[in-house]
Amino acid sequence: MNLSDFEITGQGRQTDILKKIYSSKRIPNAFLFYGPGGTGKHLTAVKFLQLLNSGVTQNIDNKIEKLMEPYVQFVIPLPRGKGETNDSGPTEKLSEDTLTQIQEEIRKKIENPYYQIQIEDSFNIKISSIRDIKKKISLNFDDVAYRGIIISDAHLMSTEAQNALLKSLEEPPPGVVFFLITDNESKLLPTIHSRCWNLEFNPLKPSDIEKILTERFGYPEEEAAKVSRFANGSVTFANKLLENKFDYLLDKTITILRYSLGNKFNTAFSTFSEVIDGNSKEKFLIVIQLILKWLDDVIKNKSSFNQYYFADYKETFIKFNTKFGNVNIQETQNYLDWLSSLISSNISLNIIIMNTIFKLASLTKG
Repeated sequence: MNLSDFEITGQGRQTDILKKIYSSKRIPNAFLFYGPGGTGKHLTAVKFLQLLNSGVTQNIDNKIEKLMEPYVQFVIPLPRGKGETNDSGPTEKLSEDTLTQIQEEIRKKIENPYYQIQIEDSFNIKISSIRDIKKKISLNFDDVAYRGIIISDAHLMSTEAQNALLKSLEEPPPGVVFFLITDNESKLLPTIHSRCWNLEFNPLKPSDIEKILTERFGYPEEEAAKVSRFANGSVTFANKLLENKFDYLLDKTITILRYSLGNKFNTAFSTFSEVIDGNSKEKFLIVIQLILKWLDDVIKNKSSFNQYYFADYKETFIKFNTKFGNVNIQETQNYLDWLSSLISSNISLNIIIMNTIFKLASLTKG
């Protein structure tokens, strides 16, 4: 890769900083890339590592892109195996089915750097994974200028694992660069922050998301333009919307709102259940995000703004404001955000759905 080829859509400031670092030939031992998910942090780490190795050996760009060892050591949260102890290897006690799932998820990440890896019961980055880093970086490889250690969801390291990592960050062998990637940097120890070059990534503009959806993923321009408004600055979320039949979701969200605001609780609940396939937490969170966007449009309309998310359903929030223009929308949005946070708890999804419906219905009761 040449310096002129190092570009990441929507992250011009970040790539400019990294280009200056590259040109200075003073490469930090570790980088902390933080910011919202789906904004290009992983892609930037891969591309920058390719840049650091430009012209070193044949096909090295391809090997780095495929996260191949020893060029890249890719560290992710993993489930705990049966009978596993801290002395076990990261994957030593995992079942064949789990190992297959991990390989498939990594394959998806290689094909789509904006993909969010989802492995069942993977809540932490194991201390054994951090110890494994120490073993591998001690090996010497002459055919690569820089090896990369990419730690995804770095905030999921325990305090013990972070402390174990510190020694490697302080004194890595020559030619080893760490990339810690997180959307929750506040959970990392101050000592981790201080040993990394910190670089914040911004939510993407709708125009940037539209460009990525059309050029990288091949979506039609009209479809990409429509979904980019709803994507919360994230290519990952935009892809989730498209994969779940976006137009269908919009239409059903309006239906749920109509039944909820009209106090037709049973019909609202059955529609909600139909949309989320009975028990899909991911689809529930998507629908909640769309409802929050509709409520944003209510506020915008009240304040005479003309750029709406639900532009094709403009009559719904105009009609709502005509009848119920004085209700507290912000309080309802805060409540729905709180309900969304309960999704990872043991509370029944059906109970969360009914509370969502009742809260929406309260808007029409004064």
